[in-house]
Amino acid sequence: MDGAEVHIDVGAELWLFLALRDQGRRLRTVHDGTSSLGHVIESLGVPLPEVGRLIVNGRVAVPAYRPRDGDMVQVQAIRRPQEVPDGPPSFVLDVHLGTLARWLRLVGVDTAYRNDLDDDALVVQANLEHRVLLTKDRGLLRRRRLWLGAYVRGALPDDQFRDVLDRFAPPLAPWSRCTACNGPLSPVGKDEAGPFLQPGTRRSYDTFARCLTCGHLYWRGAHHRRLEAIVHTAIRTVSAGGRHVEGATCPGGRAGGR
Repeated sequence: MDGAEVHIDVGAELWLFLALRDQGRRLRTVHDGTSSLGHVIESLGVPLPEVGRLIVNGRVAVPAYRPRDGDMVQVQAIRRPQEVPDGPPSFVLDVHLGTLARWLRLVGVDTAYRNDLDDDALVVQANLEHRVLLTKDRGLLRRRRLWLGAYVRGALPDDQFRDVLDRFAPPLAPWSRCTACNGPLSPVGKDEAGPFLQPGTRRSYDTFARCLTCGHLYWRGAHHRRLEAIVHTAIRTVSAGGRHVEGATCPGGRAGGR
């Protein structure tokens, strides 16, 4: 089987992982006789967590399959929405996706994020808590020990946000999580919140929520229109896939300090 030539067609959704010269054409690679099909695909630059079905000579194959001379391989992207074992999905994000983390929390998606964790710690947390690791690091997705990961498309937070919601269609519960720590929010009376508010805030607002984990206070502040626009984007994206959205009108808003 040494020197076997394998022909590979990579789906258009996965072209971003290929070298520019390889995009849009059938690839031919010489197989060493021992490597798995999954290894061959990753050697082209495509992380396996981004791969859906593998079709070899018209039949579904697994990444452990060892290619043979003349094999015709189709590499398909993950189908959307992607089902997650033990769903609904929860996430842990790498250090470069802080804005995306806050926006996912804003719409009630269970999202772990810290800006001081290295790659090894991210993989450990993803595996222990069964969280999908969201990253822009292709090498991180190729780690064999990683339970489940996903490459986030887009350079801007708006595009990244829509990409994750479109791919996983997580259940939404806007205004239910703390954007700072991911803890649950609970309504709190004005009298209870009052000692921690500036005088202008006490005069202008009557509805408040507090994080049960870190104690952060929230109210409908000056940035609320922008936050509502983010929430509406999420609802439209997820509802387009027929998923239910809870608590879309729950109070929330700008963070206050204590």
